Amino acid sequence: MVKMMMGRLAIAAAIALVAASACASAEKSYSFERDGTSSVSYTGQTARLNMADELYDGMKSNESTVDMLLQQFNNGTGFADPALDESGKNIAGKVASGCAREKNAAAKEKLEDNIKDFANNVIPAWNTPAADGTPGVLSDSKRTVNVNAKGWEMVQIFQKSLIGAFTLDQIVNNYIEPCKLDDDGRKEENDAGTMMKDKGFTRMEHAWDEAFGYLYGQEEDDTADLSTPSGVGTTLNKYLKKVSSGDVAPGISEEVFDAFVAGRKAIVDKDYEARDAAAKTIKIDLSKVIGAMVVNYLQEWIENKDENPADAVHALSEGYGFIFSLPYTNDGEGKPYFTQDEVDAILTKMDNFWTLQESDAQAVIDQVNERFGFSAAKEKEEVKAEEEAPSSDDG
Repeated sequence: MVKMMMGRLAIAAAIALVAASACASAEKSYSFERDGTSSVSYTGQTARLNMADELYDGMKSNESTVDMLLQQFNNGTGFADPALDESGKNIAGKVASGCAREKNAAAKEKLEDNIKDFANNVIPAWNTPAADGTPGVLSDSKRTVNVNAKGWEMVQIFQKSLIGAFTLDQIVNNYIEPCKLDDDGRKEENDAGTMMKDKGFTRMEHAWDEAFGYLYGQEEDDTADLSTPSGVGTTLNKYLKKVSSGDVAPGISEEVFDAFVAGRKAIVDKDYEARDAAAKTIKIDLSKVIGAMVVNYLQEWIENKDENPADAVHALSEGYGFIFSLPYTNDGEGKPYFTQDEVDAILTKMDNFWTLQESDAQAVIDQVNERFGFSAAKEKEEVKAEEEAPSSDDG
């Protein structure tokens, strides 16, 4: 408890320092300069987020090919935007590769399998009525989806898996971890004010900025007050906005942004205790985004599966992808909220959407609520159960 209180005091002090240094401005801002020039740079992160968006569009089109999609994913080329092809970046190399965890090659292979399943099985059955064991199209009054033989909407499973295994992992298990901030002489360089070659920032500053870029790299104005993000793109920024405005973890987007600003300021000030306290807040809050969306989408499936099966499958596919993302969460102490073995067991039980039982989905909801401490979600479920319960009043 004492350690937790010290951490909170450190981040509060760092945030106060940011507020004091920004007294000339009424708005909070992730704006840092050296010699009159911005010292913030994360162009590679923006490029990869834009690649993810184009991949998402490609996995909704029956004109895509497996070669095209795999080229975009693995090589970072073949995009409509020439700047992406010329960026020298790709997504696959950053999947499940955070320095604080052992690299998980299986995650990348599963994402490739998602692409292959979509291109080789879903596209050829684009107009075939879907059924258990048969890929095809499923429609209701709310939406139309194209699914594989197990009822998976591949684009949603792929993209939501990418949110955890790619964007979240790179932030919470890589760029704001000591293995990226301090190791290989970065801390000594930051202490000495040694800049990267031909750059106006230290390697430690740059690593923190790259973490920032994986969340805010598609914002129109990255120096604006991003306490409430725009929700731009198809990855983590979009869902941070959703969760922050919801019932499960309201307001966390402001905590996350404040922590990013405080941590960057702490690096400039060489206050590593405050930096690490800010990093802990980011790890916990961004991890909550994954857990909250698991709860949200599994509840949507339960509520809609009988009357709107296509809309329900859409939600279930998103929930499945966010469950896939759970091992990349970070509780602030370097541990995921769910281990890979736990998630593998859950996903095995959920493998066939056509035969999934409501009780199994509810068990996952309960487990996630318990593990993340989502009291608001529990209260909402209890209220709903009370409303649906038969009255005992004979009168």
